Amino acid sequence: MTEQTNKSITMHKNLAFLRKSHHLTIEEVAEKIGVSRQAVAKWEKGETMPDVIKCDALATFYNVKVDDLLHYDGATSVMPIAPKGKHFFGTVMIGERGQIVIPKEARELFQLKAGSRLIVLGDENPGYQGLAFISADTFLDSMQEILDHFYPK
Repeated sequence: MTEQTNKSITMHKNLAFLRKSHHLTIEEVAEKIGVSRQAVAKWEKGETMPDVIKCDALATFYNVKVDDLLHYDGATSVMPIAPKGKHFFGTVMIGERGQIVIPKEARELFQLKAGSRLIVLGDENPGYQGLAFISADTFLDSMQEILDHFYPK
């Protein structure tokens, strides 16, 4: 079995997962995409594949990247398909002094390099507990916009 075949096999699982996770019926998806109920059912069973235009419409409808719609493999990933613009970069280990190494893909995407400043935000509430990082420049620019809005010059 080729890699291309493996990639296309996962699409039917992704379509079924996305529809169910959005609490939609096959009929609702078919109506939004402009196809028959039978077409959606066949896509989800892996009997047929949507054409490229329908793939784009499905990805837009579910707010995911076409690449994830086609190639995401839920069997090997810890996270579900991420909405467009959201990323799961993997895990990091905390060093003895609290340092972490940001994955290369994230550093490249956000143009982070040695000396880049980040603001560390946290939420300690149960169920939402976590940390977030934001570029110091972006954070300060946002704060300035808020100040300018409430205290115009």
